[in-house]
Amino acid sequence: MGLFLFKKGEKQVEGIERSKKTIGSTIRKLIPILIFVGLWELLPRIGVLKAFLIPPFSEAIKALVQMIVTGEIVKHITWSMYRAFLGFGLAFLIAIPLGIAIGWNKKAREYLSSFLTLLGNVSPIALFPFFIIVFGIGEVSKVGIVFWGCLWPMLMNTISGVSHADALLIKAARTMGASRTKVLFEVVIPNALPEIYPGIKLSVSNSILMLCAGEMLGATAGLGYLISYSQQIFEMSKMYAAIILIALIGLLFTVILNAIEKKLFVWKLNEAGK
Repeated sequence: MGLFLFKKGEKQVEGIERSKKTIGSTIRKLIPILIFVGLWELLPRIGVLKAFLIPPFSEAIKALVQMIVTGEIVKHITWSMYRAFLGFGLAFLIAIPLGIAIGWNKKAREYLSSFLTLLGNVSPIALFPFFIIVFGIGEVSKVGIVFWGCLWPMLMNTISGVSHADALLIKAARTMGASRTKVLFEVVIPNALPEIYPGIKLSVSNSILMLCAGEMLGATAGLGYLISYSQQIFEMSKMYAAIILIALIGLLFTVILNAIEKKLFVWKLNEAGK
């Protein structure tokens, strides 16, 4: 009984210590953000920054709350998320299977390596005129820009992950009589996931960035459009409110993706000593 109570007490102490570390880590991460927000609020008010160009942080938050209350912001978020998810989804459906096929085929990988690297280095922003000329200023061009920005991180990471699969595991599976297809789906792809996943995370970030840039050209709704239009009519509080909202959406996606990563690759984090 005494040993049980002792172990229970040890676990409670360990739980308290973990909680303290988590709280301490959170506070350390929040300090730079709080300093930034504080300076944003203070500097326009004391005249260091021109308030009509960069209003105080509280004014941007006030504008954001007003848009939430009136429902104006819902339309912009809905359109932006629709375009972002559509562009990302199409890129995912193409990049992952294509990356696996190229990464698994050594000849195809060697043959296409330089060409894919060349295409992957073409900035989506540099392709804005191309998409507008070819597809017009409608939805296809905006989704196309997001698609292009999302495609390459996933494709290149998938090719790299599959091609770097543990040769010893593959050899062991083949020795045990596994077919080439079984080796691919039961050994190579699971082994490649820790390298594929960062490409997916980067593509999610790119989907928001590329979308907002694309929406500034010819859109009538969306967060990028809201930023551009607010700047044109000099409603700077609304412009910064939209920027803050984009940052919060990006942060939300990052938190979700990091949580998924910890669940999927807990063994990897343990190896890294996290």
